[in-house]
Amino acid sequence: MHGGRDVANDASTVFDLVILGGGSGGYAAALRAAQLGLDVALIEKDKLGGTCLHRGCIPTKALLHAGEVADQSRESAEFGVKTSFEGIDMAGVHKYKDGVISGLYKGLQGLVASRKVTYVEGAGHLSSPTSVDVNGQRYEGRHILLATGSVPKSLPGLTIDHERIISSDDALVMDRVPKSAIILGGGVIGVEFASVWKSFGADVTVVEGLKHLVPAEDENSSKLLERAFRKRGIKFNLGTFFDKAEYTDGGVKVTLADGKEFEAEVLLVAIGRGPVSEGLGYEEAGVAVDRGFVTVDEYCRTGVPTISAVGDLIPTLQLAHVGFAEGILVAERLAGLNPVPVDYAGVPRVTYCNPEVASVGLTEEQAKERYGADKVVTLKYNLAGNGKSKILKTAGEVKLVQERDGAVVGVHMVGDRMGEQVAEAQLIYNWEALPAEVAQLIHAHPTQTEALGEAHLALAGKPLHSHD
Repeated sequence: MHGGRDVANDASTVFDLVILGGGSGGYAAALRAAQLGLDVALIEKDKLGGTCLHRGCIPTKALLHAGEVADQSRESAEFGVKTSFEGIDMAGVHKYKDGVISGLYKGLQGLVASRKVTYVEGAGHLSSPTSVDVNGQRYEGRHILLATGSVPKSLPGLTIDHERIISSDDALVMDRVPKSAIILGGGVIGVEFASVWKSFGADVTVVEGLKHLVPAEDENSSKLLERAFRKRGIKFNLGTFFDKAEYTDGGVKVTLADGKEFEAEVLLVAIGRGPVSEGLGYEEAGVAVDRGFVTVDEYCRTGVPTISAVGDLIPTLQLAHVGFAEGILVAERLAGLNPVPVDYAGVPRVTYCNPEVASVGLTEEQAKERYGADKVVTLKYNLAGNGKSKILKTAGEVKLVQERDGAVVGVHMVGDRMGEQVAEAQLIYNWEALPAEVAQLIHAHPTQTEALGEAHLALAGKPLHSHD
């Protein structure tokens, strides 16, 4: 029995939608489609919630918060509070982390059950453009949604042994804090784990082949993060690519293309995540695949009329909230609504290291490419002028990118809790706000959101707590 239906004994059953993969994109599509009256089957080989809930967003942010608590206990004397830091109890950290995951997991299971979604546990395989096989049973659908997600990537010749050379999945369940760690990759995953381990007391070195940390962000944000990491004692080597890794008596030695060597107890391979598509019958059913990613249009449609794909499986931003949006888009399209395609530039992006890096819209470089260098105006507002940021003892900036005499097309922020400010930045970009329109809005004092208001006041030509 699945969702109240005896599927195995009902060969005539044809679902409106069969979803392969129960991560962010898959379950969002299932919930929305069921809400719109479609008959839905959701197939997942592991746990409902996928990478984000069990091996990604939620557990990493729980670790980051534990690291924040550790840092606060060390630094409490700066605020006149006497505490002592006695160390990290990883068993206790995992109990806290797993408790967060467990509560969300139970809630999600309840949601799926309440929407009468037929939930199937097992490894599915696309058997035709209108069917998925799992556990020896065929599930027929008028439409199929592929949402099989991603797994950590490695490099040719670099074998993840799950002990000394590890992936982010391994790092999330380590029973100890490594004394030292090399992190290969300075993107979101790499800098978040660098931040966690430094807060936990490890000696950390990040190796990034490109010229900046978080290279997808505005260059100013990258430089601010690098400055903050130096202050925290997090080491990094930029602009030279990885060559090889070798075992040593005490751990791992990494050699770069220029011959430079680094040694540590563990090597975390954090070069990104690759799509899960191989061996699942996609290409046999006529689905186009490029470097493992399923090819789709702006409505998440593949070249096969009965098949769509969402989430990390397609070459869009690998963010859980993008998966949610794409899953909802597909569900609403199949239900006969007229959803608007996702504007990926308008998606908020947050890296939850200390300090946080948050952005929405175009970088300065992207804006100049689109509009021309002479048509782009930028403004930086230093958090030193923001009262709440001073109270929190955080440093950073808000940077605005504007099309000259037009809308704000990019907002880039670095500092503690900037992820909580990105919602307003999202509205500014997506509603094509002019600086003067934001400047007339009154922001509560003292809050960090004031920094956004002050930046727009300055860009509108009437700065308050900043110099002309």
